[in-house]
Amino acid sequence: MKLVVVSAGLSSPSSTRLLADRLATATLAHPAAAAAEVETVELRDLATEIAQHFVTGFPPARLAAALDAVAAADGLIAVTPVFAASYSGLFKSFFDVIDKDALTGKPVLVAATGGTARHSLVTEHALRPLFAYLRALVLPTGVYAASEDWGEEGLERRIARAGAELARFMAPAGAPAAPDVDTAAAIAPRSLTGAITSVDPGDGFTVEPFAQRLAALRVD
Repeated sequence: MKLVVVSAGLSSPSSTRLLADRLATATLAHPAAAAAEVETVELRDLATEIAQHFVTGFPPARLAAALDAVAAADGLIAVTPVFAASYSGLFKSFFDVIDKDALTGKPVLVAATGGTARHSLVTEHALRPLFAYLRALVLPTGVYAASEDWGEEGLERRIARAGAELARFMAPAGAPAAPDVDTAAAIAPRSLTGAITSVDPGDGFTVEPFAQRLAALRVD
């Protein structure tokens, strides 16, 4: 099983790479992905090759290796800094040159970093539509980290939840899963004949048929 992390941070060190590394660690911390191999693609090191690909139509060797790694991944973490209220041009350029079918059905965890909380919806308004267009399986939890979020408990909870979601979707069919409560509530399938009314750490989901629930309401 292979996990590929794409980071579009421009500085070294960068908060974008820091968030990418923490998301990868959270994914590997889940039993379903504990044995996964991790490869990180730093886009700032490939900027020249990406530009050459646009001009020539052929990827240089390092870029070709990065594109092949993304295509072969069982799961992808994609992290970008926010520029002009959206993903960076370098980030978009990389996914512009990737094969149109490379991400089909692939679980993708989207994340972004920025200087202010005002851009917190960039994961929903920019990143999610981009990967939906590429027919990827974009995970329910996107992670945005503003400058003031670092060190806050809320960011750590979002990172842990997102990593657990990605690990579950990367796991081979039939593999045992031990989701945390937040992850289970976020991605559990909804039934047409029942409703999930609670999540208990010990017992799992409590499913109550709609008819039974409706009857109880009528009695009340």
